[in-house]
Amino acid sequence: MICRFIAEHRARFGVASICAALSAHGCQIAPRTYYAWARRAPSKRALWELAVTEVLAGYYEPDEHDQHRRRAPESLYGSLKMWAHLNRQGFEVARCTVERLMKANGWRGATRAKKPRTTVPDPAADRAPDLVNRQFRVPAPNRLMVADFTYVRLAGGAFAYTAFVIDAFAGFIAGWESSMSKHTTFVERAIRQAAELRLREGKPLQNKTIHHSDAGSPNIPRCTSPRPCNCTVSAPRSGPWATPTTTPWPRPPSGSTRPNASATTPPFAADH
Repeated sequence: MICRFIAEHRARFGVASICAALSAHGCQIAPRTYYAWARRAPSKRALWELAVTEVLAGYYEPDEHDQHRRRAPESLYGSLKMWAHLNRQGFEVARCTVERLMKANGWRGATRAKKPRTTVPDPAADRAPDLVNRQFRVPAPNRLMVADFTYVRLAGGAFAYTAFVIDAFAGFIAGWESSMSKHTTFVERAIRQAAELRLREGKPLQNKTIHHSDAGSPNIPRCTSPRPCNCTVSAPRSGPWATPTTTPWPRPPSGSTRPNASATTPPFAADH
């Protein structure tokens, strides 16, 4: 790996200079070591993988002699089917070798798997103004809280969802929550955790705190902390409905409930 690094940069810096710099940083290597590596004949494994790569390229790369640059029907195969196909053709190769070479060259087969969509903007919904304008650098903590939630594929094929609230000053996760559904309440619990954590630390959220979430939210988020929390809501400006005024993030009345978000319109989502 070190010799390969030297080979990639020798034209610009020279072999001796690179070896001296690496040795100064604790990676001892002499120029003669590199030259011995460069003169060495390719190993049997390297030659074998080169042959396998050429065979795979014949399936996954477009045909240069075809006017429409079409690929072979086997290009739809994934690594498992391609490995079985090569062995049926008498080309005995390990499955891990096929997987590794396909991944290294960016080849993949067709798949019917669908990823869950966590952000579905609703143009008709109320939208808070964009107070951040993609400027996520803040001078102090508690100035900008970014809300997000994402999905995690489970071993059984189902999906779980994790919401978290990040203080943009240091990338600190102030609150998080996991759930098997995309209901509004599970995201609110993450926001409540963030507010409670700052309160226990003696640094409660103040009027200057901005909460930022994605435009995929169908509802304007609210702070559900049992204690007063004067925050400001912000969502990415993505249409004429965004206004230049700030929107307060009030505490909901006692006993009030909010409807759950539908399966295709989550309450908060990140900028992916």
